[in-house]
Amino acid sequence: MNEPDLRELLGAVQTGAVSLDQAVAALRPAPIEDLSFARIDYPRARRTGSPEVVFCEGKTPDQAARIFARLAAHDGRAMATRASPAHARAICERTPQAQDHAEARVVMLGRAELPKDAAPALVLVATGGTADIPVAEEAALTAAFNGCHVTRLWDVGIAGVHRLLAESQLLAEAAVIIAVAGMDGALPGVIAGLVACPVIAVPTSIGYGTGLGGVAALMNMLNACAPGVGVVNIDNGFGAGYLAASIVRGPHSRRVSP
Repeated sequence: MNEPDLRELLGAVQTGAVSLDQAVAALRPAPIEDLSFARIDYPRARRTGSPEVVFCEGKTPDQAARIFARLAAHDGRAMATRASPAHARAICERTPQAQDHAEARVVMLGRAELPKDAAPALVLVATGGTADIPVAEEAALTAAFNGCHVTRLWDVGIAGVHRLLAESQLLAEAAVIIAVAGMDGALPGVIAGLVACPVIAVPTSIGYGTGLGGVAALMNMLNACAPGVGVVNIDNGFGAGYLAASIVRGPHSRRVSP
């Protein structure tokens, strides 16, 4: 249950419109639902702050659509990642309010509302190049789904580092920066040397043969000499966006300038 729903429920208890027993029943964690091919973990949102997300690869379009619809009905929001066009069509047919973000292979419905003291915190998502945008967009949408204020900064790789330095004010305002890059993967280390906030590095599989499908970028990010860099797996925009939202939800998040 999100904060607005909880406030409404407590207000109804206060006025007598809802009994104490009814409120307790409403707050009791829902059981795990068994669909035979999937067991939906409804209490996850209460435990972790974010509901279960549908990973579409390996699932049939119908399976993904059914899980998405059940999550949407229970939580008022839902997200699916690595959605093929067939997955996206099936999800949107079953849940017409859902939005297909084809470039990121993400389908979404709704977003969280963070507590008021955390909502202004800025998550900045930056890419080394245009080719990194699909992974970066997955990260941006994931952070937004979890209530974050997200700003995108595309194509600021170190091949033209002046493009990055020109955005120094934006870098300084961020609570968390997600740096997405392929090739040599140097962008996160450069950014971490310029800012005080955590930097989440996302290696992508973009690059020529010796990039080894993102392994070279991954190794470079793991060996970054600038402190404050955490690294997720190759092309894992979802993991980066989720981690950024977890940081923003913490008590020490920085704020966007008014």
